[in-house]
Amino acid sequence: METDHLTDIWGRVTGSQPAPSLWLVIATAVLALAAVVPHTTWRLSRNAITIAHEGGHGLIALLSGRRLDGIRLHSDTSGLTVSRGKPTGLGMVLTAAAGYVAPSLLGLAGAALLAAGHITALLWGATALLLAMLVMIRNAYGVLTVVLAGAAFLLVSWLTTPQVQASFGYAAVWFLLLGGVRPPFELMGKRRRGGASDSDPDQLARLTHVPAALWLGLFHVVTLCSLMGGGRWLLGL
Repeated sequence: METDHLTDIWGRVTGSQPAPSLWLVIATAVLALAAVVPHTTWRLSRNAITIAHEGGHGLIALLSGRRLDGIRLHSDTSGLTVSRGKPTGLGMVLTAAAGYVAPSLLGLAGAALLAAGHITALLWGATALLLAMLVMIRNAYGVLTVVLAGAAFLLVSWLTTPQVQASFGYAAVWFLLLGGVRPPFELMGKRRRGGASDSDPDQLARLTHVPAALWLGLFHVVTLCSLMGGGRWLLGL
């Protein structure tokens, strides 16, 4: 009986679910825009982008052979990922470059899953990533935000109807795609005002001798292309 139950769960995760109607896909896009564009809602919703940003740093640090010491998430929506290893080289460059593109690339991967009908796999995959990240969080606010995010994905995937799951999954992916575009523009504005002198592009400039402006331009290209490509998949174009 237990084996049958596990088989049923595995079938739900790996199987495909019916695509939602176009009006629902558009409605979730509008909802995501409402979370990203107004400054009042962005101040809160940006925490989710920070989770993806710092998670991107941490994941690439591990994949490139660096030692991940910990991740901190702060109430002002900033974050910090600390890793140890060779202070120069490809691994360090990839780790520094991963943050600003991580939300958009995660959104693009999520859009690919949704386009293939794998809504449950998306929800469970997001839960697994958040649980893995939780192990490396080193401050109370960070633990709180990651636990809340993971609990939301888990509860929706376990307790709600297929239509609610589809709505939540599409809204989350739209949010990553749209929300991933805004931070590079915010950073560009800060740099024009003389701030953010030790941002990721500045660190990359020191590591590679490529101007920070070019790295920032690359972030714009990746985030905007991810939005266009992911949006086409979500809309079924």
